[in-house]
Amino acid sequence: MITHKLASLFLVFAGLASAALTREQKVLDLQMLAATYAKNYGPYEWKRQALQFDLMDLSKWLGRAADTKDDLDFYDLCVEYVASLNDAHDYFSIPSDFVARLNFTVDIYGGKPLVDSVDLSRLPAATFNIRVGDEVVSVDGVPAADLITSLMKYAVAGNDRSTRRAAAAYLSLRRQSRIPRAHEVPEESVVVLLSAEGESKTLKIPWIRSGSPLLEVGPLPNFTVATGRAANAHRSAEESDPLERLRNIRVDASQTVLNVGARVPYFTLPANFLVRQGRSGGDIFYSGSWEVDGQKLGYIRIADFSQSSGGFAVTSFATEIAWFQANTDGLIIDITRNPGGNACYVESLAAYLFPDEFRTVGFEVRATTSWILSFTSQLTLLKALGADAATIDIYAGIVDALKTANAASRGRTQPISLCGKTLQLPPAKDRSGNLVSYQKPLMLLTDEFSASGADAFAAIVQDNARGRIFGYRTMGAGGNVTTYPGVTPFTEGDTRVTESLMNRKHPVVVSDFPTSFYVENVGVRPDVQYDYMTRENLLNRGSAFVDAFTKAMVEYVNSLK
Repeated sequence: MITHKLASLFLVFAGLASAALTREQKVLDLQMLAATYAKNYGPYEWKRQALQFDLMDLSKWLGRAADTKDDLDFYDLCVEYVASLNDAHDYFSIPSDFVARLNFTVDIYGGKPLVDSVDLSRLPAATFNIRVGDEVVSVDGVPAADLITSLMKYAVAGNDRSTRRAAAAYLSLRRQSRIPRAHEVPEESVVVLLSAEGESKTLKIPWIRSGSPLLEVGPLPNFTVATGRAANAHRSAEESDPLERLRNIRVDASQTVLNVGARVPYFTLPANFLVRQGRSGGDIFYSGSWEVDGQKLGYIRIADFSQSSGGFAVTSFATEIAWFQANTDGLIIDITRNPGGNACYVESLAAYLFPDEFRTVGFEVRATTSWILSFTSQLTLLKALGADAATIDIYAGIVDALKTANAASRGRTQPISLCGKTLQLPPAKDRSGNLVSYQKPLMLLTDEFSASGADAFAAIVQDNARGRIFGYRTMGAGGNVTTYPGVTPFTEGDTRVTESLMNRKHPVVVSDFPTSFYVENVGVRPDVQYDYMTRENLLNRGSAFVDAFTKAMVEYVNSLK
């Protein structure tokens, strides 16, 4: 709610159409940004406990906001404020389409920033001699490691390792929507590379620009336009179907590493692998099988979870599971570099992996009055439209949970289901009641870019002791996310807000976080740890990785005989 005092400030500032924000305007915009999080941010208490960061304590931020030297520095401060949450879902972005590229990509392998792809149409080998596997030593005289550290606040991904990898991508890619001073790159940069053989190369590489850079905020819009955009954006967030908002468990994959959300795996499967799905552009999954040491293993890659909980995708998955059940000794499911998607689609696919009832992840939802009003309004509408009883029950249950938590002045609800009446789910069955789920040994491949919906999927598998998890810890993006456009009235920045917390079946005990039931920041830790991010795997299309998970799967199958 905007107080009379704040409304008066709006009216005063509306007449100040200077080319830059005043100190008072910056302070007010930061307060509006913080107020959005104070009202809606689900993991607030968790961040205070786990990270010792209190988003409501603006004592140091307001003075810094007032003292920023220009509009872009103020934008940068807003980015830093949101980044302090260390939340993979959340970031502050500015209204700019400017992008600059060096036309090669970088990721961290073996602790070093290595080139992992090159656009040879822009950087022909005869002229630039950049090769996959080259180490980026420095850019314009600044050590690459120092640059990565400075870029981390623009690439927060829930944990230090994922964030550093995402920040490494910014060595050669600058988007002003995320990095306010991205347009300040030179015409060309001096890049020092070190080849795998130890050869040093110093190259001058041009930045290829697109879009229009934002240089300053002014002249400011008038009061009606500024508050109108913010108000309309707020309504669009709250008046859309609230349940679909809660079910949105996906990180922004556009700013991260290679092959995030790609259907085809980024590693080469064994030479005798027989592809079933994945060759056609219409295929949802990449799947197949191969034989090794007398065992027939199945493989299916779930690239993301951005499908509906019914329809073609689930039917396609069911078809593959039926074939695997009849024709394989064990199944490997690959959710590496999966950015998540829809919570109910996650549960729909998980049902095909369990022979018995299992517990899904619950969601502790921020119990605000606006949530109660949104769900109550939607429930009334659904009843008027004659919605089915199951749908009515879901909405009614959430309304009750929100009202109970709100009345008790709790920050969040108890863990609730977003897709049914209970967190206990049945295995997949056909219309005749016959079990159609996979019942043989199962292994899940994960990494630090298995995020949000993929975090949830891995948690479900691990919490219910359904097979082994192989690879690296998941990202730790543990809640739903909603975009709030125009959240800062004068600067018209957008922000993404996590509004709930995933809740696991059992408490998780790890050394780097307090014991909790949460996925946020903690991630899902593998049963068998393997780090794909080595120069060997980069240069050999993951052959060592494939050998390792194949061996682990064969051993697992044999151990259960």
